[in-house]
Amino acid sequence: MNPNQLQIAKDTILEVNIDKSAFGGKGIAKIDGFTIFVENGIPQDRVRIVIKRKKKNFAEAKIVKMLEPSPFRVASKCEHFEYCGGCDWLSLKYEKQLEYKQNHLKETIEHIGGIKGVAVKPIIPSDKILGYRNKMIFGCVANPYLPLSETETFDNDFAVGLHVKGAPDKIFDIKSCLLMNNTGSLILEDIKKFIKEAEYKVYNKSARSGFWHSIMLRYSFEYDNWMVNIITVFKQTEAVKPLADILTSKYSEVASVINNITDIKKPSYVGKYEIILAGTPILKEKILGFDFKISANSFFQTNPLCAESLYKTVINYANLKNNEKVIDLYSGAGAIAIIAAASAKEVVGVEIAKSAVKDAEDNCRINGIDNCRFIYGDIKDNLSKIPFTPDVMIIDPPRSGIARDVLKQIMKNPPKKIVYVSCNPASLARDFKLLKDSYNIIEVQPVDMFPNTYHIESATLLEFGGITL
Repeated sequence: MNPNQLQIAKDTILEVNIDKSAFGGKGIAKIDGFTIFVENGIPQDRVRIVIKRKKKNFAEAKIVKMLEPSPFRVASKCEHFEYCGGCDWLSLKYEKQLEYKQNHLKETIEHIGGIKGVAVKPIIPSDKILGYRNKMIFGCVANPYLPLSETETFDNDFAVGLHVKGAPDKIFDIKSCLLMNNTGSLILEDIKKFIKEAEYKVYNKSARSGFWHSIMLRYSFEYDNWMVNIITVFKQTEAVKPLADILTSKYSEVASVINNITDIKKPSYVGKYEIILAGTPILKEKILGFDFKISANSFFQTNPLCAESLYKTVINYANLKNNEKVIDLYSGAGAIAIIAAASAKEVVGVEIAKSAVKDAEDNCRINGIDNCRFIYGDIKDNLSKIPFTPDVMIIDPPRSGIARDVLKQIMKNPPKKIVYVSCNPASLARDFKLLKDSYNIIEVQPVDMFPNTYHIESATLLEFGGITL
């Protein structure tokens, strides 16, 4: 029977069994071979669903009633779980999260990369599965998403919160988030109270008016202190300084309050410039015995406790013996480069974000590293200027993977060994497909940097054994 005979269409009600988990956090149900992706579905659930979207080869659905819950299902501890876009797997047992991530990574390499038999090691779990994030961003909006609730009422013209599941342009008001330290939720509540009573209003995207754009909270696990970054669409120091004073007087843990001023024509979470309202301009975090400064807009792994496992894997794969030359692409604030420099002859990092390069250079000085330097600029324009062929190349690209023009530059003078750090199995598998004629994929080590979500971090060792481009 085909799906047309089944009369599957938008708003169709069906009863189905969830057979497996898909990358992206949805459950998969099959009706006579036709695939239905079910939001919040967990393998071995039996559910009543409503079709929300129908395509030729698949449909998307939501659960309207739980008929028989899966033995792998647990009660969510978050009051926002049903509509928050953050923790897709908060209702799934942790051991099953690890199993599904392991399977997803291997299947993606096979299906997208076209490579079978790759050695994917057992995933390294996170020591903390709640309260592990060191950075959270909360949008300020004048037209929030309003959840249906029988017990609560919400302001229809004010919210400071997170993105709605499946609707990244919508934000709902949040009380607390289980992914950050409890103190962070208290700080956020005080910020919300201040903004709500302030003279200047929250940002209205449709009208391109308002003042308060977003709030970024950053936390140092090692030193137990916070940075509050207040992003506004124009400069008005007298409006934000009182908030900084309130936070630093109430919370001894708040070590830094920054005001980033973004572009009113195209506002973002990264400001054009920043003003220090209170305390220091940076936080510090310690990873594997090294201190790293973190500025308001610099990239740093969001789960620093688990980052130690990731970085240990990278250094283990690099297998440095104090005489190797290393290039680190997409080097960020220099964490991997600096750790590698401790056992390498020379390390050069390349990074396109100017603030990150400054942080990386400062981090070298903080840690007494003198055999590591950083180049500011686009990799495709600067890689050929490095006057050596690296023994090891470490690549930690964004979710989109290695840019095509960068890959061509790499393959003109290929290193003996590549250690590829990835946060996206799909782009990782795509890049494997492009590299497989030149490199042997020795081993992939997944690391669970993002518990209670479907996201997967991994490190891969590749060794040259083929042709150059």
